[in-house]
Amino acid sequence: MISIYSISALIAAYLLGSIPTAVWLGQAFYGVDVREYGSGNAGATNTFRVLGKKPGIVVMTIDILKGFTATKLAYLIGLSVTGPKYSAQFVNYELALGVIAVMGHLFPIFAGFRGGKGVATLFGMVLAVNPWAALLCVSVFVTVLLISKYVSLSSICAGFTFPLGTVFVFQSSVKAEVLYSICVCVLILVTHQKNIERLLKGKESKVYLFKKKQG
Repeated sequence: MISIYSISALIAAYLLGSIPTAVWLGQAFYGVDVREYGSGNAGATNTFRVLGKKPGIVVMTIDILKGFTATKLAYLIGLSVTGPKYSAQFVNYELALGVIAVMGHLFPIFAGFRGGKGVATLFGMVLAVNPWAALLCVSVFVTVLLISKYVSLSSICAGFTFPLGTVFVFQSSVKAEVLYSICVCVLILVTHQKNIERLLKGKESKVYLFKKKQG
């Protein structure tokens, strides 16, 4: 059922997702538009690459919060519309709001519709809907990152982990959640096509979180 509350929540979710954290932070504190450097994306990874660790962590944290907060707007719609908490219908509303927030991050109205790849915002959404699946994904992400130093490869591996974990580890019975987990994996692959090409050619940039690159 469509109500003024659900429409308002969808609009709010898009506007939350549209907050161009990397762009605003880079311009306000460094006089830099991160979209003009590195990979050209307005996301946490490129912020790490262009501006460094501290601004990268800030951007990543806020982008995660964007997805998490937008997803939790389902609580404001009203249980009479969404159904009981944690029911399939309620989860469907959470997923819809989270997806809209991710679309906002990819195509932000506040930054000329030139956004990032949405990985951090996607993670915030997963964290809101299924925190255990999110923990599994972040464990895979961190492990691969520590071994390979490639954020893109880590994101792709975490993306594959999400549907596999949802189906085989947590055995979710909510069809929309399973379908969404598959779509997340596909979306990450699509938005990382150039990264995959650079990985195959050995030209992808590495990120060193705990020490500076030697040589």
